[in-house]
Amino acid sequence: MNNSLFSVFPNEYFVDLGLYQFGKEQCAPAHSFGPTSRNHYLFHYVLSGTGKLMADDSKGQTHEYQIRSGQGFMIFPRQINTYVADPVLPWEYVWIEFDGMRAKEVIETAGLTPDHPVYHATFKDLRENMMNEMVYIAEHGKESPFHLIGHLYLFVDYLSRSASSMNISSNGKVRDFYIKEALNYIEQNFQNDISVEEIAAFCGLNRTYFGRIFKETVGRSPQQFLLSYRMSKAAELLKLTVLSISDIGNAVGYPNQLHFSRAFKNVYGVSPREWRNKNKRIS
Repeated sequence: MNNSLFSVFPNEYFVDLGLYQFGKEQCAPAHSFGPTSRNHYLFHYVLSGTGKLMADDSKGQTHEYQIRSGQGFMIFPRQINTYVADPVLPWEYVWIEFDGMRAKEVIETAGLTPDHPVYHATFKDLRENMMNEMVYIAEHGKESPFHLIGHLYLFVDYLSRSASSMNISSNGKVRDFYIKEALNYIEQNFQNDISVEEIAAFCGLNRTYFGRIFKETVGRSPQQFLLSYRMSKAAELLKLTVLSISDIGNAVGYPNQLHFSRAFKNVYGVSPREWRNKNKRIS
C-alpha cells in the first residue's frame, strides 16, 4: 500500500501564484499514475528511491526519464504523462500543484520546459531549502491559506535559484564555477548513461576545453572521475545494502552486469562479490 498525505488548497484567489493541491507519498513498488494530463503545473521532488517519468515534449513525442532521489520533475499543463515507481527501490516524493501569472517565469528561470522536465539542482543548500518548504506545505495542510501561500513563495524562490546558473563577475574564478557545475551534474546523473559531451554541454563549454580544465583542476579526466565516482557509490551499496550485484550495477549506470563487474575490478582490484564479502557491514 502507498503511504501518503494529500490536501486540496481551500482558496484559489491568488493571482501571481496560486496553490491547488499538494502532498507526500511513499509509493508501493511499481505503483503507477497515468497516462493523464493536468490543468496546472505539478512539481514532484524525489526524497528517496527511484522511478521513471514518461512525458510528451513540445512536439508531442514521448520520452522516458529515469529519476532518483535528489532530483525532481515538472509536469506541464495539458502535457500527457505517466510516472511509475521502481519495482525494487520505489520512490517517496513530495509534490505541489500550482499556477499563476508568475508561474511560467519561475519555471523558465529554473530551466524546466516540456523538452527538459527533470530538475537538477546546481546548489545543494538551496535544493534542501526547497525540499524543506515542500515537506512543510505537505504536512501543514490545515494552516490558513495565507500561511501556505507564504511558504509557496519560498518554495518557488528556492526552486528557481537552486537550478539556475549564477552570474559570474569578471574577477571571479570562472573555471572553478564550471567545475562545480560539472561535479554537481555528475553527482545528480551518475546513474544515467551520460557522456563527457553531455557534461560539457550542460556547462556550456566545448568538449576539448572542458576536458582540459577539468583535468587541470581535479587531477583526473572527466571519464576517470565519473568511473571512480560510480564505483565508490557501488562500494557503498555493496557494504550497506543486500541488493543484488545486478541491481547495484544498474543503480550506478551499468545495466550490463558483466561490464559493471569489469569496471569495479579495474578500480578495486577484486570483483564486486569479493569486495562485499570482505567489507560487508556486520549487523
